[in-house]
Amino acid sequence: MNLNNRYDFVLVFDVRDGNPNGDPDAGNLPRLDAESGHGLVTDVSLKRKVRNFVGLVKGETPPFDIYVKEKSILNQTHEKAYVGIGAEEELKGDKKRKGSGDTVAKARDWMCANFYDVRTFGAVMSTGVNCGQVRGPVQLTFARSVDPIIAQEHSITRMAVATEAEAEKQQGDNRTMGRKHTVPYGVYVAHGFVSSFLARQTGFGEDDLELLWQALEHMFEHDRSAARGEMSTRGLYVFKHDSELGNAHAHALFERIVIARKADVEVPRSFGDYEVTINEADLPAEVSFIKRV
Repeated sequence: MNLNNRYDFVLVFDVRDGNPNGDPDAGNLPRLDAESGHGLVTDVSLKRKVRNFVGLVKGETPPFDIYVKEKSILNQTHEKAYVGIGAEEELKGDKKRKGSGDTVAKARDWMCANFYDVRTFGAVMSTGVNCGQVRGPVQLTFARSVDPIIAQEHSITRMAVATEAEAEKQQGDNRTMGRKHTVPYGVYVAHGFVSSFLARQTGFGEDDLELLWQALEHMFEHDRSAARGEMSTRGLYVFKHDSELGNAHAHALFERIVIARKADVEVPRSFGDYEVTINEADLPAEVSFIKRV
């Protein structure tokens, strides 16, 4: 079923004693805004968690297969698309050629029909065998922490070494030292957008949208690791417009969700140290507010 409404949404999540999104250019320290000290989590990181959730619950099978997944070879997937649309002849010879416009369009539609993340987030699929480009109907911003964060660095010890040479150097002590970075506590907020016009182009429908909401609600529950600490979705607030174009500016809707540290809390260490205020007064009649979490 096609989407006939525009959606804007606010995702709120927190982290305790973990690294929500390490920066490889900074020794895997938690990402932050260097000027303000606020923590950041990239849209790519959030989309990765959605992909992992969908792959887990749907078994990575069409029409819910995942295009961008661990150890995948994208150009091989493009070739499967050409086989799927019966264009095997165009795979012969130089596989880097663009292919006819009609073939590329059919391959793009095949990718959208079979891969959830392509029809949701879009993809550039022009490497190797050309399957075109898709602009996804669902877009996410970076998540930003409500308050500035600090990154703590911890020394950790492994009671084992990797090689005999290391063991000999330590005379059998066999210890390996390492470092671990964590955020003691932080609440993060991301904004999202769903376009019905782009959804029509990719085939993203009502069932796909419901799966997206489920993923945003539960993705952290199935993404546990020692590095990420304890992460949880604390709020998913959805604004549904009666029209496809929309009935209010997204920024004006987002400003109705205010998350602030309580006045008597100096050092927040739990979600209970924050207060969420939702302003539904004077909300346009053509916009519905849905609190998913």
